[in-house]
Amino acid sequence: MVILNNTTLNNLRTTIRGEFNVAFKNANAVSMYKRLATTIQSSSKTNTYDWLGKFPQMREWVGSRVLKDMSESSYQIANKKYEATLGVDRTDIEDDNLGLYSTIAQSMGQEANDFLDRKVAELLKNGFSSTCYDGQNFFDEEHPVYPNADGTGEADSVSNILKKTDADAGTPWFLLSLNRPLKPLIHQQRTGMELESLTDTKDESVFMEDKIRFGIRYRGNFGYGLWQQAVASKANLDAANFESAYKLMQSFKRDGGDPMGIVPTALVVPPELQSDAEKILKRTALDNGAGNINYNKVELIVNPWLA
Repeated sequence: MVILNNTTLNNLRTTIRGEFNVAFKNANAVSMYKRLATTIQSSSKTNTYDWLGKFPQMREWVGSRVLKDMSESSYQIANKKYEATLGVDRTDIEDDNLGLYSTIAQSMGQEANDFLDRKVAELLKNGFSSTCYDGQNFFDEEHPVYPNADGTGEADSVSNILKKTDADAGTPWFLLSLNRPLKPLIHQQRTGMELESLTDTKDESVFMEDKIRFGIRYRGNFGYGLWQQAVASKANLDAANFESAYKLMQSFKRDGGDPMGIVPTALVVPPELQSDAEKILKRTALDNGAGNINYNKVELIVNPWLA
């Protein structure tokens, strides 16, 4: 029988933290969210992204500089707190049954990374009803684009939703541009994943419940970057619609009418659309024997969290 003392508890703390950190690091190395979102470090309660829609375009320097003010509209992402807590039975420590908790600690590390993957996938799924920097839903048919570079004039409504009929209600798929410094999705991190513990034998939970508590703590949040780097569709995923979505993203212009030069780089689908996506991107030849012009045109990302 193991005697429950400070040495035993320190060993337990070291073991569980170590297993957690290794598992999180391994999972994070191949995480899905890093492929879809830019991580921005936060140093306050809230980050403001006024510059998203109004970043100045380069011009010939003639005379004085032309100052470009930040947009008056304010897109903010407020940090939130998240947690997951594990209670270790004191009797398991006394009975030297810590092998089980080593596995549980590894699972907690995996869960910490899976949480980030799930939250970023939720951004895509919720993009039809969640607002971005211009006040419209991230996937919307009425994004305002102004005729003048200073954001004045009567705005045109631009859509980043590919629709074939008003009744489109299939499984959503997403065409994204992921090769720019800011990706279309934002992972805002205030603090990293931390594993904390209450291992004092005089702690109330030990006295009342006979448990030693370990908990994951995380601060951060998730939001949207430029809508122009994303096209969504609930129409059938076939070659014709893929090509239409590709051309749609290429057509996006900034205020003033200049092309943004955005090129799609990834087709993101849930598992149920994997076969349809592979028919578009992974076949070298079509059924009629002709070459497939879409072969490997963009990266295929099958995201299990979109299921």
